[in-house]
Amino acid sequence: MAGNPTPTSPPKRRGRRAPTTPPEDSTGPCRVCIYIRRSTDDEHQPFSLLAQRTALKKYVDNHPGWVIVCEFEDDASGATTERPGLKKALDAAKAGLYDILLVYRVDRFSRSLAHFVDLAATLDAANVRFSSATEPVDTGGAIGRMMLQFLAVFAEFERNMIIDRVKSGMTAKASKGQWAGGTRPYGYLVDKDTQRLVPHPDEAPILRDIFHLYTRDRLGTRAIATDLNARGIPNRTGKQWSGHTINRILDNPAYTGDIAYRDVYVPDAHKPLIDRDTFRRAQDIANARGDIQTQRAKSDSDYYLTGLLTCPQCGQRYIGTSAKGRNRRYRYYTCFTRTRYGKHATCTAPRLPADDLDHMILQALHDFYTTAEPVLAAMIERANSQHDSTTDDRRAELTAIAHQITTTENAIDRYHTAFENGTMDDATAGPRIRELRHRLAQLHARHTELDAGLTSQPEPPPPGTVARIRDHLSTIMTSGSTTERKAAIETLIAEVQLTDQGVVPVFKIPTDTTMPPPETDEGISKEPPVRTMVRSVGRLGLEPRT
Repeated sequence: MAGNPTPTSPPKRRGRRAPTTPPEDSTGPCRVCIYIRRSTDDEHQPFSLLAQRTALKKYVDNHPGWVIVCEFEDDASGATTERPGLKKALDAAKAGLYDILLVYRVDRFSRSLAHFVDLAATLDAANVRFSSATEPVDTGGAIGRMMLQFLAVFAEFERNMIIDRVKSGMTAKASKGQWAGGTRPYGYLVDKDTQRLVPHPDEAPILRDIFHLYTRDRLGTRAIATDLNARGIPNRTGKQWSGHTINRILDNPAYTGDIAYRDVYVPDAHKPLIDRDTFRRAQDIANARGDIQTQRAKSDSDYYLTGLLTCPQCGQRYIGTSAKGRNRRYRYYTCFTRTRYGKHATCTAPRLPADDLDHMILQALHDFYTTAEPVLAAMIERANSQHDSTTDDRRAELTAIAHQITTTENAIDRYHTAFENGTMDDATAGPRIRELRHRLAQLHARHTELDAGLTSQPEPPPPGTVARIRDHLSTIMTSGSTTERKAAIETLIAEVQLTDQGVVPVFKIPTDTTMPPPETDEGISKEPPVRTMVRSVGRLGLEPRT
């Protein structure tokens, strides 16, 4: 006789752990954490911290059993998760201090879909529900989780729309000659009525002094910063100056009265603080002192030949370096490649003793100007002959560049038209337009250079110029400062060549404004260097040094 079967329990099924928090429609006790955020784009919207806090507390009061146990807030953009209040809220969730994270709207939590997914996963791992007081979102149920994904997408879309509107607004302001926005340039204020830049009564004189120190006294950017700090002059934010800040000032076209924002360029939009010749002179000095890879050369005020030496092996600039010995500091000129990658780099060019080389180049200048008149006459005659023989080639190049300028301008117009018609977005058109603008600036610079070369020829210096330069060199060699000696070398020497025969300086043709007296603000020589006018200084430090 068969017995009754023994009842057995159904087999357990594997699956996701059941949530410990109450379901979506639960009325049981829940610990609630409210998170509120305000960002800069909310200034004219009803999402202030107080408004959010009031609405959330009212929402909690309408849910029996819900109690606020903690509150966190941020005053920052929702495009990033680097927010102190948000971090504290997540840490509290991981510690099990609350059951629900409540926000006023999903975009208060995050405006980035990628960030939102990560944050939601963090809360889910801590068994914490996410809920919105104004939207049908509660991760305690499947529908709420689905709606959360939709709202996160729309939050990111809204953020991108805000960014596009801000960019369009700033571009529109710039096209009218107004300040587009952001940090005002040192030396200017933004007029509240016209939104144009106006000179700052206290900062404008300092701004002009910065350009004078760089173009007339030939101080480097770090040296200028040190001078301003020693005088107790604060920068725009009230802090001390740095060489980087000075460098940005020297590169800012706003000081010539122009507005440049993205692909918009409006000349003479406001009162200039610096004339265009001085601004161009600053750019010329910066370019002469080093290329893009050696921008630190702008600041090396105690190295006379900064930017003038080119490595014969790898083509990089020599820069000023130093080594501490037992009794003193040893100064060198070292190839940039060797400085960056060490003595085992592919370039094995030697280090050159800076003290000896600086003195010998300065002495070569003085020696040259003791007998300069007849040599200059011969070299200028040779330069004129070369100028005449290459005139046809330069005219042909000028015509070709004019055609390239027209072609580039037409290409920029086509990209603008495509963007305005909606057939190309900013991500595609913007980089290409900037690239074409850069190319157009290069073409215009070359066109100006060729045009000037065709209309002018090297001329002998005015009477008395050579004698004045010779006397000036004699003075600075005996009692001049480092800045004065460096200024003389930068003004009178085009480059210093390193050859198998020795170190060879290439001199410029002097003009009546080549060596200005200290009380004037004249520029450097605008004449091209005479590349054939060289004078060997002899062999110096060409043996490898360690």
